[in-house]
Amino acid sequence: MHARIDHTLIVMPALNEEESVAAVVAEVFAHLPGVHCLVVDDGSTDRTAEQARAAGATVAQLAVNLGVGGAMRVGFRYALEHGFDYVVQVDSDGQHDPRSVIDLLNQLDDADIALGARFAGEGDYVVKGPRRWAMVVLARSISYLAKSTLTDTTSGFRASGPRAVRLFAAHYPAEYLGDTIESLVIAARAGCVIRQVPVSMRARAGGVPSHNPLKAAAYLGRAGMALLLALLRPRVVLSYSEAKS
Repeated sequence: MHARIDHTLIVMPALNEEESVAAVVAEVFAHLPGVHCLVVDDGSTDRTAEQARAAGATVAQLAVNLGVGGAMRVGFRYALEHGFDYVVQVDSDGQHDPRSVIDLLNQLDDADIALGARFAGEGDYVVKGPRRWAMVVLARSISYLAKSTLTDTTSGFRASGPRAVRLFAAHYPAEYLGDTIESLVIAARAGCVIRQVPVSMRARAGGVPSHNPLKAAAYLGRAGMALLLALLRPRVVLSYSEAKS
């Protein structure tokens, strides 16, 4: 098992995922023995928290729904407060394969953030129409900022190293698409190194998808606005100790 596992926190944002969260937690523990798993119950109205605890995860319950960004900020702060150097975001709906976590952690040998890329040669994940157009534009724009070729900047399957964990514990955005687009802009402008690794995505194990075809056109405009707002915000500067660690 990877030497970093003992210092890694798996963070799983969850909203009404009682159908899948227990199985995903169990799969995480099966493939990553020794890892710590935090499920952030983002204001669920079902038995998500109960199911996650029964599967062995630590659970942080939010009184109201904050979105993925708000849930992940809780996760990064938990990691910082409890001495975890690495954070890996894993979806609670079963789309992310925990076996790929090791591939993400391996990228952190010389990077601060590793993205699990759906469009980099693995699997058969397909997105069409306005949503796909937006993803291409975003990938090219953020690749330019990060000085690294990135093909899937909206992927939520990602690993963060020590510098990124400290950065995100204080500055992780909670707005719509902030957890994907703006977080990468913040990291790139702060000097973090961003890499990607090809991964395969799976079908949801349960619950309701957060997007549907009726929202695809709106996604294009919102994604562009999210990128613009991210670029307009003041640059976050890492302290000297953070930049060197």
